[in-house]
Amino acid sequence: MNILPENRVVCLHSQDDLRLETRAIDTPGPGEVRVAVLAGGICGSDLHYWLEGGIGTIRVREPIILGHEAAGRVESLGEGVTGLSVGELVAMNPSHPCGVCAFCQQGLPIHCVAMKFKGSAMYLPHQQGMFRDLMVIGAGQCFVLPGGTDPGAAACAEPLAVCLHAVNRGEAVGGPLSGKTVLVTGAGPIGALCVAIARQRGAAEIIVTDIQDATLAVARQMGADHTVNTASTPEGLSAWQADKGKVDMVFECSAAAPAIRDAVSCLRPRGTMVQVGVAGPTPMPLNVMVGKEILFLGSQRFDTEFAQAVALIGSGAIDPRPMITGTFPVTDASAAFDAARDRAKSVKVQLSFAGA
Repeated sequence: MNILPENRVVCLHSQDDLRLETRAIDTPGPGEVRVAVLAGGICGSDLHYWLEGGIGTIRVREPIILGHEAAGRVESLGEGVTGLSVGELVAMNPSHPCGVCAFCQQGLPIHCVAMKFKGSAMYLPHQQGMFRDLMVIGAGQCFVLPGGTDPGAAACAEPLAVCLHAVNRGEAVGGPLSGKTVLVTGAGPIGALCVAIARQRGAAEIIVTDIQDATLAVARQMGADHTVNTASTPEGLSAWQADKGKVDMVFECSAAAPAIRDAVSCLRPRGTMVQVGVAGPTPMPLNVMVGKEILFLGSQRFDTEFAQAVALIGSGAIDPRPMITGTFPVTDASAAFDAARDRAKSVKVQLSFAGA
């Protein structure tokens, strides 16, 4: 395996100031590995950092290497690392809870108050991300996939884990998806993967809404039975809105007020709504939600679901590749980010690295 002559990184210095730079090649310490990154997916949070300089109150205050969806091959091992071998394909979990705060001690590491999340500007210093040729990371954050797995598919483990957490939350209170009617609002990457999980878990009928035909076409490839462009066909959900609603469970992935209203109108009384999409203050149809006794659940990030996501991709039980609508070499990172923000054409856009 060849050592790369330089370590290229995709670094954001401030709003709309994205640069391809080089950094020193780090040596893995005890319990760490160095991974030659092969593929990295551009997430909505990366776009917010680039386009707006932050997400809500979280602002980019120093240069930050972006990216938290990535896979690559183990290039070298630090002292004491077992269970991993040089050359193995791994998906890298960007989450590293502290293990000692009150939430970690309560078995809720997903709510860790000192979470270190790769590519996050929440704290100073910022947590540097995964868009780089060579990444040093804790061995425990690396999950092995079969050697023949497509690296682009492997890099989808992180968003798939987000969706698995949402579905697990929904099933915990609303019952298994098997045989149920499911609505997914928003056909971006998270919506597409929620569709794939619902299909894999035996949903009887899956409806997807969006305002872009291209993303709805991808949702069909991921397993949707029905797709509705609510902009061009505003009456398209009428069949599921009849008789107080026909849908058992909704995965709301857009955080758009019209989509939330549609979701609530389609849910049957005592149906379950899992809110996955996030945005600023958003009006909610509370009167209807209360009148229907809708069960509302929030869902953020993931915990043990990352390992589940890797297993599903590695086994072929879920194939995320239909949602990868563009792959760009890291040297064209700016073009990749431009493509990723065009929701009329793109679902998941990835960067391709030289790797090893």
